[in-house]
Amino acid sequence: MTNFIPIFPLNVVVFPSEELNLHIFEPRYKQLIRECFGDAKPFGIPAVINKKIGDWGTLVKVQEIVKTYETGEMDIRTKGVAVFRILEIIKSVPSKLFSGAIVNYPGNDLSGNEELMKKVLAGLKEMHRLLKVSKHYKKPESALTSYDIAHHCGLSLEEEYEMLGLLQESQRQEYLKRHINKIIPVLNETENLKEKIKMNGHFRNLSSFDFDDIGGGQ
Repeated sequence: MTNFIPIFPLNVVVFPSEELNLHIFEPRYKQLIRECFGDAKPFGIPAVINKKIGDWGTLVKVQEIVKTYETGEMDIRTKGVAVFRILEIIKSVPSKLFSGAIVNYPGNDLSGNEELMKKVLAGLKEMHRLLKVSKHYKKPESALTSYDIAHHCGLSLEEEYEMLGLLQESQRQEYLKRHINKIIPVLNETENLKEKIKMNGHFRNLSSFDFDDIGGGQ
């Protein structure tokens, strides 16, 4: 399917099913949100990478306008719906302050590999243990997808954007597994370094060298 959507480019990657809270203050986006919420229509959040609007983004719907300020600014809750790819940006839309885009929605395979996902989650738990952080998700582990955990894996914005362009769940799972497997050794080394620093100046119980272990003694 190809259609026109209003767009709200942001320096963030939004994934399908993700809930994102936003504070709206620019006049063009206040207009966009009022219209989309009033007409129950979605809008697009294309990711801004290195000051450029990327080809990939996520269609989101406004779930709630939590608060409207006297200035017209708003606090809103949104939720990701689907990944889109921009075909053409429409910078000026007649009678509108905001811009739009012609987009399509590539097929997105959401059925992943159960065993692979277990490995991803095991690695993620180890990573969080080393970082001494605790994460709780709104669904059981068996129902988690790559989109549910991506923001908790320590990906850079560029890496999250790269993952957004992967349209098979098994590819996304493998992408996260490789990333986590690279991060864990670094975290382990950091822990070792912290322990070494802690030991500096302490009374240390170390085994001495046994000269009898030297071969060929007289």
